[in-house]
Amino acid sequence: MIQVYCKNTGSSKFFREGTTLLDMLPEFDFPKPFPIVSARVNNVSQGLKFRVYNSRDVQFVDATSASGMRVYLRSLFFLLCKAAGDVFRKSSLHIEHPISHGYYCELSKEDGKPLTQKDVDKIKARMQELVARDVAFHRHEVQTEEAIRIFRAKGFDDKVKLLDTSGQVYVDYYTLGKKADYYYGRLVPSTGYLSVWDLRMYHGGMLLQGPDKHDPTKVAPYVDQPKTFAMFSENLRWNNIMNLRTVGDLNHACLEGNASDLIQVAEALQEKKIVQIAEEIYKRYRSRSKVRLVLITGPSSSGKTTFSKRLSVQLKACGLTPLTFSTDDYFVDRVDTPKFPDGSYDFDNFDTVDHAALERDLMRILNGEEVEVPEYNFTTGKREYNGRKYKLGPGKVIVLEGIHALNPGLTDMIPDKRKFRVFISTLTGIALDYHNCIPTSDNRLVRRIIRDYNKEAFTARETISQWPKVRAAEDKWIYPFQENADVMFNSAYLIEFAVLRNHAEPILSGIPKNCPEYSEAHRLLKFIHYFTPVSDNEIPPTSLLREFVGGSSFKY
Repeated sequence: MIQVYCKNTGSSKFFREGTTLLDMLPEFDFPKPFPIVSARVNNVSQGLKFRVYNSRDVQFVDATSASGMRVYLRSLFFLLCKAAGDVFRKSSLHIEHPISHGYYCELSKEDGKPLTQKDVDKIKARMQELVARDVAFHRHEVQTEEAIRIFRAKGFDDKVKLLDTSGQVYVDYYTLGKKADYYYGRLVPSTGYLSVWDLRMYHGGMLLQGPDKHDPTKVAPYVDQPKTFAMFSENLRWNNIMNLRTVGDLNHACLEGNASDLIQVAEALQEKKIVQIAEEIYKRYRSRSKVRLVLITGPSSSGKTTFSKRLSVQLKACGLTPLTFSTDDYFVDRVDTPKFPDGSYDFDNFDTVDHAALERDLMRILNGEEVEVPEYNFTTGKREYNGRKYKLGPGKVIVLEGIHALNPGLTDMIPDKRKFRVFISTLTGIALDYHNCIPTSDNRLVRRIIRDYNKEAFTARETISQWPKVRAAEDKWIYPFQENADVMFNSAYLIEFAVLRNHAEPILSGIPKNCPEYSEAHRLLKFIHYFTPVSDNEIPPTSLLREFVGGSSFKY
């Protein structure tokens, strides 16, 4: 017999060796407002069919937890792939990227004809049929070479390339009926668990919507994001031109000695985009609209600060003088900072910024007055006036960076025609394979872990622990305004995870297995191991990545 401690109940029970988590679940009585979809065993995410052979700590989770939602969505992706293959026998499905509270998918039919609403309806009906039949997902653990043989025989070159460069001895793959597929994490036990989703036509492809993360009994609300979609599409076009659609493609390119070229191209593409943005600002500066205020925002660790500095350089090259400062300079005194119910500071709250004072100073500067602007002392928690004065003369523009810069409430008294808005984020540039896209937030989390650690600001445990609050704040205060942007900038780096791996691996490996944060550390370690490591020696000192790994030529 083995002893299993359930964190949900704070109690232990004894079971026979090899009992599944699914069979254990009814033995523990605790509130289950939403269906249980997976569990964490010794702080590692596992599927409910996981068999326990030794005494373990277990925590059952639903789709309101990040790990539970990932399990649900992976299973939903497989359901879509199975249904699409059943309806269109020789089709190719690519799950591209998250968008509009769902996932954009492209289906290439054998006849080459474009996707129609009737096609989507057929796939959706087949998915519903599979859910009603409650078909089991089966996991198979085999030698990597055997998995490669299986997927090569099926023509899945994307999975062959990924597994061929993974360095793993054994891997898991799944089957749903006769359909075999690979996913880098666990799935739910069967299709009957997947009752909450929707599938619709979207920009010539399909949008697969999963459950709402706050209420998994409902489908996540649809939000149209045409500008964000255009940015993803631009990135995808470049990946196609470079023949780098998946991590397997990238790994093979690096192993063939092309990492240096990839770094140079990635930097050139970002610099080209920054130049275009600067030239558009200059054009609007000279136009009737007379743009004088550039607003830059984006979520945590998107590279706002370095982007602002690089944009300022290009504005100077256009003949403009940027007056740069941050919304952080207008933080309220620490004692007046809004707090969460648990008493901790809510630094991402809109009211953390004295927006009345900021807008007042912006209005005065735009009206030609000389204004002394503050600098926030993060040590004392107070705003200080140290003689930094700004006056808007000929050839000068204000560049304001901060997480609330695009919030209309920050500059509502300034006419829109005088503003130029930039939204920057990591719109992840590559997928693991055609059925495993990379969450855009993973770029930023790994960046933030490395930067916080290097600056001795927070340990990796603390950064991971704070991340859910950071993400919740982004959903509330940043993302609702991203489509207000005049232009979007993708700060993700095609070869980024290959470079970050060398920095993140030792940091994440230091997180103890007996703490809750180990679950996320374990996931991230497994994830970055898919990337062939690349040295950062050739990353230039002006690169956005230097803001996180160190060695930047900019002063912060």
